[in-house]
Amino acid sequence: MIDSYGFGRIVIDGEKYTSDVIIFPKRVMSDWWRKEGHRLHINDLDEVLKEKVEVLVVGTGYFGLMKIPAETKEFMESKGLELVTQPTREAYKTYNSLVTIGKRVVAALHLTC
Repeated sequence: MIDSYGFGRIVIDGEKYTSDVIIFPKRVMSDWWRKEGHRLHINDLDEVLKEKVEVLVVGTGYFGLMKIPAETKEFMESKGLELVTQPTREAYKTYNSLVTIGKRVVAALHLTC
């Protein structure tokens, strides 16, 4: 679960992170970096596709500046993933809610911008 989030920092299960993360059901991938910092490409989510999850929550940054091209959205949906995109200040709450109700969910969160 995500304990707290603020611009540029997130606390997950008591551990603080200051760079973008992907939260998997059993691990956290810290220092997540994308091909282009503020644009989410399909290959930025290679690790997510290896997991058997129902929902991918994408946090697009505190102000929502990270963009998700239509082809990335369409590809994720073609793989059977429900895609939720929100500014990270909202996305972390959505992630926690989905975990609480028992969904298999991954969160890919941009912490700044």
